[in-house]
Amino acid sequence: MTADCLSTDGLSPGSLTLGSVDAAQLRVALIQDERTIDSFAWNALADAVVFRQHEWLAAWWNHFRRSNDELFLLTVYDERRELIGLAPWYLARERWLGRVVRFLGSGRVCSEYLTVLAAPGTAPHVVRSLAQWLTGEGAACWDLLDFDGVAQDDGLLGQLADELSLAGHSTYRRVRERTWRLCLPASWDDLLAGLSKSRRGKIRAQERKFLASGRAQVKSAVDETTRRQGLEVLYRLHQARRESLGDDGCFTMPRFERFLEDAAARLDRSGQLRLQWLEVDGQPAAVEFDLLGGDTLYYYQTGMNPELAEISPGWLLQIASLKRAISDGLAHFDFLRGDEEYKATWGAEPRPLAQVRVASRRPLARLRQQLWIAALEGKTRWQNRCGKKDC
Repeated sequence: MTADCLSTDGLSPGSLTLGSVDAAQLRVALIQDERTIDSFAWNALADAVVFRQHEWLAAWWNHFRRSNDELFLLTVYDERRELIGLAPWYLARERWLGRVVRFLGSGRVCSEYLTVLAAPGTAPHVVRSLAQWLTGEGAACWDLLDFDGVAQDDGLLGQLADELSLAGHSTYRRVRERTWRLCLPASWDDLLAGLSKSRRGKIRAQERKFLASGRAQVKSAVDETTRRQGLEVLYRLHQARRESLGDDGCFTMPRFERFLEDAAARLDRSGQLRLQWLEVDGQPAAVEFDLLGGDTLYYYQTGMNPELAEISPGWLLQIASLKRAISDGLAHFDFLRGDEEYKATWGAEPRPLAQVRVASRRPLARLRQQLWIAALEGKTRWQNRCGKKDC
């Protein structure tokens, strides 16, 4: 960090009035080494959302950090020196935007539902202390907070933006994309009962023809050997599918492949990896890289053999995954980001994602924010006139 923004692994005092919380005893610390925060304490604040956990975010940092990026972990401790809040951020230096603070896990990895972490009952106080630090002691450390792909109804980030706005910083919010979440019923038959008659009939026919007959077999990663086998199937089928559509797949980025291997190993150890693939007549046909967090299965990455498209292998594997999730007593199946039509046909409901940008109240940072908003609005008007998304 620069001389005017010195990091510390010690605790710096706050001066808040937080009702029943002893404000004088709350401490905020800027940490630059994630290993100094116990991963168990970190995960205890993550509310069982895999993308907020240490395993996922540490793997991302290992493989996606750039040479001039720095960890920017803001922690909040109570009077017993216990961790009650964490902002899992990093700081990037960019030519036009200055010092930009973002969530670990940001970018093309599509880590969903990132937010400030707080122990139960402490969220308002944790957020207020972070806002005070960003406005006071840490004001010289940043020019822009740029949080993308966060839940629109995230109360903690909403409060943080409001607190910073009241302190004179420039705040901007917009809805960008959507995730889709399916509330799982008690049984597979109950799920089917909520679908259209024609869709029910197609699912039953697919089950009989492939799953019940044994032509289709679901394989799962259960150890290191099968995990590596499953990842190889994922890389191959994902790229084959994307190339058949004329797109670049994720695995054209070598660091994404390394990241996924790292994250898979970490989450496999915690029992949260569900890597499975479908073989039809002995041939790999579809694959899923799913993540288990609490009562939710996150449908993260997939692949499909385009040569078998006529039998809808991805749909077959979805059927098997949904049946297993219901059998395991899970409450939600989260299809994550993207408005693909199949998600709504299963009965999943959309959940808007937003971008939240907060520019420092320093004049140069505010000017940059104004110019960025003007350019964005100009582009939007141009696209609306063209009638296309990418005109």
